[in-house]
Amino acid sequence: MKIHIKYMVSLRCKLAVKEELDKLKLKHTTIDLGEVVLKKNIHAEDRELLRKALLKKGLELIDDKKSLLIERTKNVIIELVHYAEKYPKVNVSEYLSKELDYNYTHLANLFSEVTGTTIVNYIILNKIERVKELLLYDELSLTEISYLMEYSSVSHLSNQFKKVTGLTPTYFKQIKQYKKRIQLEELL
Repeated sequence: MKIHIKYMVSLRCKLAVKEELDKLKLKHTTIDLGEVVLKKNIHAEDRELLRKALLKKGLELIDDKKSLLIERTKNVIIELVHYAEKYPKVNVSEYLSKELDYNYTHLANLFSEVTGTTIVNYIILNKIERVKELLLYDELSLTEISYLMEYSSVSHLSNQFKKVTGLTPTYFKQIKQYKKRIQLEELL
């Protein structure tokens, strides 16, 4: 049986979910971003206990199909932007359609309707958060980061970064008090 969990976007979230499943003695086979496969069906009482435990950790069980599809879309984007070695050179609309097995127009319309922003904007927000992370690591030059994140040029990256953050990447790297990144679950 699969259960779906909202805001589950990091390894820390996966560990928190595993902890709660273990406390409730709910056997599982896999725990992925936004999804857990249980070995057997969950009883209503256990589901409610899990729901309450997850809420305390800032996570939510997803019950309706729209929310589930939006969360799956976000998780595919997060994996694409944050967990790939290099941002792949792909057509995002085709990639999302293939990964989620839905027409991109349907996905885009639903995403905009539910979240109030576009898929493209959500990808940009995630890419900028990844760029912030890479800038803070201070291991790569802006040119290398631009290449890694598949920007057409350093100028394109810098313009997009400034549009989102109000700062240039260079200035962001220099100042200490602004170095706090936005948590992925807070992007939307």
